Amino acid sequence: MQQIEIRSIDKQDFRMKEAYKTLRTNLEFAGRNVKVVALTSCTPNEGKTSTSLQLALSLAEAGKKTILVDADLRKSVLRGRYKVSHEKYGLSHYLSGQADLDDACCSTNVENFHVIFAGPVPPNPSELLGGDNFKSMVDTLRKEYDYVIIDTPPLGSVIDSAVVARECDGVVIVIESGAISYKFVQNVKGQLDRADCRILGCVLNKVNMSRNSYYGKYYGKYYGKYYGHENEEGAPLQESIVKKKKNGEKTSGKKVTVEPEKQGTEEEFELVLEDAD
Repeated sequence: MQQIEIRSIDKQDFRMKEAYKTLRTNLEFAGRNVKVVALTSCTPNEGKTSTSLQLALSLAEAGKKTILVDADLRKSVLRGRYKVSHEKYGLSHYLSGQADLDDACCSTNVENFHVIFAGPVPPNPSELLGGDNFKSMVDTLRKEYDYVIIDTPPLGSVIDSAVVARECDGVVIVIESGAISYKFVQNVKGQLDRADCRILGCVLNKVNMSRNSYYGKYYGKYYGKYYGHENEEGAPLQESIVKKKKNGEKTSGKKVTVEPEKQGTEEEFELVLEDAD
Protein backbone atom coordinates (compact mmCIF):
# COMPACT_ATOMS: atom_id res chain seq x y z
CA MET A 1 0.00 0.00 0.00
CA GLN A 2 1.29 3.44 -0.93
CA GLN A 3 1.93 6.13 1.72
CA ILE A 4 0.83 9.66 0.82
CA GLU A 5 0.34 12.94 2.64
CA ILE A 6 -2.58 15.32 2.12
CA ARG A 7 -1.06 18.77 2.62
CA SER A 8 -4.09 20.97 2.05
CA ILE A 9 -7.57 20.42 3.52
CA ASP A 10 -10.32 23.04 3.32
CA LYS A 11 -10.78 25.12 6.47
CA GLN A 12 -14.38 25.13 7.62
CA ASP A 13 -16.47 27.48 9.72
CA PHE A 14 -18.92 26.27 12.35
CA ARG A 15 -21.93 25.99 10.03
CA MET A 16 -19.99 24.00 7.43
CA LYS A 17 -18.66 21.59 10.04
CA GLU A 18 -22.17 21.05 11.38
CA ALA A 19 -23.47 20.51 7.85
CA TYR A 20 -20.99 17.69 7.19
CA LYS A 21 -21.71 16.16 10.59
CA THR A 22 -25.42 16.22 9.70
CA LEU A 23 -24.69 14.59 6.34
CA ARG A 24 -22.59 11.93 8.08
CA THR A 25 -25.34 11.25 10.62
CA ASN A 26 -28.02 11.00 7.94
CA LEU A 27 -25.85 8.52 6.06
CA GLU A 28 -25.43 6.41 9.19
CA PHE A 29 -29.21 6.37 9.72
CA ALA A 30 -29.73 5.22 6.13
CA GLY A 31 -29.12 1.67 7.36
CA ARG A 32 -26.31 -0.72 8.20
CA ASN A 33 -26.47 -2.16 4.69
CA VAL A 34 -25.56 1.21 3.13
CA LYS A 35 -21.78 1.11 3.00
CA VAL A 36 -20.86 1.95 -0.60
CA VAL A 37 -22.08 5.43 -1.55
CA ALA A 38 -21.50 7.29 -4.83
CA LEU A 39 -21.68 11.07 -5.16
CA THR A 40 -22.51 12.75 -8.44
CA SER A 41 -23.81 16.06 -9.75
CA CYS A 42 -25.51 17.51 -12.81
CA THR A 43 -22.62 19.62 -14.10
CA PRO A 44 -18.95 20.21 -13.22
CA ASN A 45 -17.92 22.66 -10.48
CA GLU A 46 -20.91 22.07 -8.19
CA GLY A 47 -18.65 20.99 -5.31
CA LYS A 48 -19.04 17.24 -5.72
CA THR A 49 -15.38 16.37 -5.10
CA SER A 50 -15.09 18.63 -2.06
CA THR A 51 -18.28 17.16 -0.61
CA SER A 52 -17.01 13.62 -1.21
CA LEU A 53 -13.69 14.32 0.51
CA GLN A 54 -15.18 16.16 3.48
CA LEU A 55 -17.82 13.46 4.00
CA ALA A 56 -15.13 10.77 3.96
CA LEU A 57 -12.99 12.78 6.41
CA SER A 58 -15.99 13.31 8.69
CA LEU A 59 -16.67 9.57 8.75
CA ALA A 60 -13.00 8.86 9.50
CA GLU A 61 -13.08 11.45 12.29
CA ALA A 62 -15.99 9.55 13.84
CA GLY A 63 -13.86 6.41 13.99
CA LYS A 64 -15.20 4.75 10.84
CA LYS A 65 -12.63 3.09 8.61
CA THR A 66 -13.26 4.94 5.34
CA ILE A 67 -11.84 4.90 1.83
CA LEU A 68 -12.46 7.52 -0.85
CA VAL A 69 -12.38 6.23 -4.44
CA ASP A 70 -11.82 8.84 -7.15
CA ALA A 71 -13.78 7.33 -10.04
CA ASP A 72 -13.73 10.50 -12.15
CA LEU A 73 -11.37 8.96 -14.68
CA ARG A 74 -11.97 11.64 -17.30
CA LYS A 75 -11.13 14.83 -15.40
CA SER A 76 -10.00 14.21 -11.83
CA VAL A 77 -9.23 17.25 -9.67
CA LEU A 78 -8.75 15.54 -6.31
CA ARG A 79 -4.98 15.08 -6.36
CA GLY A 80 -4.10 18.54 -7.64
CA ARG A 81 -6.62 20.47 -5.54
CA TYR A 82 -5.47 19.06 -2.20
CA LYS A 83 -1.72 19.07 -2.95
CA VAL A 84 -1.25 15.36 -2.46
CA SER A 85 2.24 13.96 -2.54
CA HIS A 86 3.02 11.77 -5.55
CA GLU A 87 1.33 8.38 -5.85
CA LYS A 88 2.57 5.67 -8.22
CA TYR A 89 -0.64 3.83 -9.09
CA GLY A 90 -4.30 4.80 -9.42
CA LEU A 91 -7.73 3.35 -10.19
CA SER A 92 -7.14 3.24 -13.94
CA HIS A 93 -4.00 1.13 -13.36
CA TYR A 94 -5.99 -1.42 -11.36
CA LEU A 95 -9.01 -1.52 -13.70
CA SER A 96 -6.76 -2.07 -16.72
CA GLY A 97 -4.83 -4.86 -15.00
CA GLN A 98 -1.55 -2.97 -14.60
CA ALA A 99 -1.56 -3.02 -10.78
CA ASP A 100 -3.09 -4.91 -7.86
CA LEU A 101 -5.76 -3.31 -5.69
CA ASP A 102 -3.43 -3.07 -2.71
CA ASP A 103 -0.90 -1.18 -4.85
CA ALA A 104 -3.56 1.34 -5.92
CA CYS A 105 -4.72 2.02 -2.35
CA CYS A 106 -3.05 4.85 -0.44
CA SER A 107 -2.85 5.29 3.32
CA THR A 108 -2.85 8.95 4.39
CA ASN A 109 -1.72 11.11 7.28
CA VAL A 110 -5.37 11.14 8.46
CA GLU A 111 -6.33 8.30 10.80
CA ASN A 112 -8.89 5.78 9.43
CA PHE A 113 -8.77 7.44 5.99
CA HIS A 114 -7.49 5.80 2.79
CA VAL A 115 -7.72 6.96 -0.84
CA ILE A 116 -7.65 5.46 -4.32
CA PHE A 117 -6.82 8.19 -6.84
CA ALA A 118 -8.02 8.15 -10.44
CA GLY A 119 -4.65 7.67 -12.11
CA PRO A 120 -3.91 8.59 -15.75
CA VAL A 121 -6.82 9.20 -18.12
CA PRO A 122 -7.69 5.96 -19.99
CA PRO A 123 -9.14 5.89 -23.52
CA ASN A 124 -12.18 3.85 -22.38
CA PRO A 125 -13.31 5.01 -18.89
CA SER A 126 -16.93 3.78 -19.17
CA GLU A 127 -15.83 0.30 -20.20
CA LEU A 128 -13.34 0.09 -17.33
CA LEU A 129 -15.90 1.21 -14.75
CA GLY A 130 -18.41 -1.29 -16.08
CA GLY A 131 -15.95 -4.21 -16.10
CA ASP A 132 -15.48 -7.10 -13.72
CA ASN A 133 -12.46 -5.53 -12.04
CA PHE A 134 -14.51 -2.61 -10.74
CA LYS A 135 -17.20 -4.95 -9.37
CA SER A 136 -14.52 -7.08 -7.71
CA MET A 137 -12.93 -3.96 -6.17
CA VAL A 138 -16.24 -2.80 -4.66
CA ASP A 139 -16.88 -6.25 -3.18
CA THR A 140 -13.39 -6.32 -1.62
CA LEU A 141 -13.59 -2.79 -0.19
CA ARG A 142 -17.07 -3.45 1.20
CA LYS A 143 -15.59 -6.22 3.38
CA GLU A 144 -12.52 -4.25 4.54
CA TYR A 145 -14.01 -0.80 5.24
CA ASP A 146 -16.95 0.62 7.18
CA TYR A 147 -17.71 3.10 4.36
CA VAL A 148 -16.66 3.40 0.73
CA ILE A 149 -17.24 6.87 -0.74
CA ILE A 150 -16.99 7.02 -4.55
CA ASP A 151 -16.55 10.35 -6.31
CA THR A 152 -18.01 10.02 -9.81
CA PRO A 153 -18.19 12.32 -12.87
CA PRO A 154 -21.20 14.64 -13.36
CA LEU A 155 -24.09 12.55 -14.65
CA GLY A 156 -25.39 15.43 -16.72
CA SER A 157 -22.20 15.29 -18.81
CA VAL A 158 -21.26 11.59 -19.10
CA ILE A 159 -22.89 8.26 -18.26
CA ASP A 160 -20.06 6.98 -16.00
CA SER A 161 -21.93 7.72 -12.76
CA ALA A 162 -24.87 5.53 -13.73
CA VAL A 163 -22.43 2.71 -14.54
CA VAL A 164 -20.81 3.05 -11.11
CA ALA A 165 -24.18 3.41 -9.34
CA ARG A 166 -25.19 -0.13 -10.26
CA GLU A 167 -22.54 -1.47 -7.85
CA CYS A 168 -23.35 0.96 -5.01
CA ASP A 169 -25.80 0.83 -2.12
CA GLY A 170 -26.95 4.38 -2.80
CA VAL A 171 -26.24 7.68 -4.53
CA VAL A 172 -26.13 11.27 -3.25
CA ILE A 173 -26.69 14.09 -5.75
CA VAL A 174 -24.79 17.33 -5.11
CA ILE A 175 -26.68 20.37 -6.43
CA GLU A 176 -25.37 23.92 -6.61
CA SER A 177 -27.90 26.36 -5.17
CA GLY A 178 -29.41 28.70 -7.75
CA ALA A 179 -27.46 27.23 -10.68
CA ILE A 180 -29.29 24.03 -11.67
CA SER A 181 -32.86 23.84 -12.97
CA TYR A 182 -35.48 21.49 -11.57
CA LYS A 183 -35.85 19.78 -14.94
CA PHE A 184 -32.11 19.10 -15.17
CA VAL A 185 -32.11 17.44 -11.75
CA GLN A 186 -35.13 15.35 -12.76
CA ASN A 187 -33.25 14.13 -15.83
CA VAL A 188 -30.29 13.08 -13.68
CA LYS A 189 -32.63 11.35 -11.23
CA GLY A 190 -34.21 9.50 -14.14
CA GLN A 191 -30.82 8.20 -15.26
CA LEU A 192 -30.15 6.84 -11.76
CA ASP A 193 -33.62 5.28 -11.58
CA ARG A 194 -32.94 3.44 -14.83
CA ALA A 195 -29.70 2.14 -13.29
CA ASP A 196 -31.87 0.73 -10.47
CA CYS A 197 -29.84 2.55 -7.82
CA ARG A 198 -31.26 3.87 -4.57
CA ILE A 199 -31.13 7.66 -4.30
CA LEU A 200 -30.27 8.53 -0.71
CA GLY A 201 -30.88 12.25 -1.12
CA CYS A 202 -29.41 15.53 -2.28
CA VAL A 203 -26.85 17.97 -0.93
CA LEU A 204 -27.70 21.61 -1.61
CA ASN A 205 -24.27 23.19 -2.00
CA LYS A 206 -22.90 26.73 -2.24
CA VAL A 207 -25.87 28.32 -0.48
CA ASN A 208 -25.33 32.05 0.09
CA MET A 209 -26.41 32.36 3.72
CA SER A 210 -26.26 36.17 3.73
CA ARG A 211 -28.56 36.55 0.74
CA ASN A 212 -30.91 33.64 1.23
CA SER A 213 -33.60 34.81 3.62
CA TYR A 214 -34.81 31.29 4.44
CA TYR A 215 -31.51 29.57 5.20
CA GLY A 216 -29.83 32.63 6.65
CA LYS A 217 -32.44 34.27 8.88
CA TYR A 218 -34.44 31.19 9.84
CA TYR A 219 -31.55 29.00 10.87
CA GLY A 220 -29.67 31.89 12.44
CA LYS A 221 -32.62 32.69 14.72
CA TYR A 222 -33.47 29.05 15.28
CA TYR A 223 -30.04 28.07 16.57
CA GLY A 224 -29.87 31.26 18.62
CA LYS A 225 -33.11 30.43 20.42
CA TYR A 226 -32.36 26.73 20.68
CA TYR A 227 -29.08 27.23 22.51
CA GLY A 228 -30.55 29.90 24.76
CA HIS A 229 -28.68 32.95 23.45
CA GLU A 230 -31.29 35.69 24.04
CA ASN A 231 -31.09 39.21 25.42
CA GLU A 232 -33.15 40.68 28.25
CA GLU A 233 -36.04 41.55 25.97
CA GLY A 234 -36.17 37.97 24.69
CA ALA A 235 -34.86 38.85 21.23
CA PRO A 236 -32.47 36.37 19.63
CA LEU A 237 -28.78 37.12 19.66
CA GLN A 238 -26.62 36.83 16.59
CA GLU A 239 -23.33 34.97 16.89
CA SER A 240 -20.29 36.28 15.08
CA ILE A 241 -16.62 35.33 15.26
CA VAL A 242 -14.37 38.39 15.50
CA LYS A 243 -10.63 38.77 15.80
CA LYS A 244 -9.49 39.90 19.20
CA LYS A 245 -8.17 43.41 18.95
CA LYS A 246 -4.40 43.48 19.37
CA ASN A 247 -4.38 46.83 21.20
CA GLY A 248 -6.14 45.28 24.18
CA GLU A 249 -9.40 47.18 23.70
CA LYS A 250 -12.37 45.15 24.91
CA THR A 251 -15.13 44.37 22.47
CA SER A 252 -18.70 45.22 23.35
CA GLY A 253 -21.45 42.70 23.78
CA LYS A 254 -21.87 39.57 25.82
CA LYS A 255 -18.66 37.54 25.52
CA VAL A 256 -18.42 33.75 25.54
CA THR A 257 -15.05 32.00 25.70
CA VAL A 258 -14.15 29.88 22.69
CA GLU A 259 -11.20 27.49 22.68
CA PRO A 260 -9.00 27.88 19.56
CA GLU A 261 -8.77 24.78 17.38
CA LYS A 262 -4.97 24.95 17.26
CA GLN A 263 -2.88 26.07 20.18
CA GLY A 264 0.01 28.42 19.61
CA THR A 265 -1.44 30.20 16.61
CA GLU A 266 -0.68 33.88 16.11
CA GLU A 267 -4.33 34.93 15.88
CA GLU A 268 -6.74 34.48 18.77
CA PHE A 269 -10.49 34.47 18.41
CA GLU A 270 -13.42 35.04 20.70
CA LEU A 271 -17.13 34.54 20.27
CA VAL A 272 -19.21 37.70 20.66
CA LEU A 273 -22.99 37.70 20.93
CA GLU A 274 -24.61 40.80 19.52
CA ASP A 275 -28.23 41.86 19.29
CA ALA A 276 -29.68 40.85 15.93
CA ASP A 277 -31.13 43.59 13.77
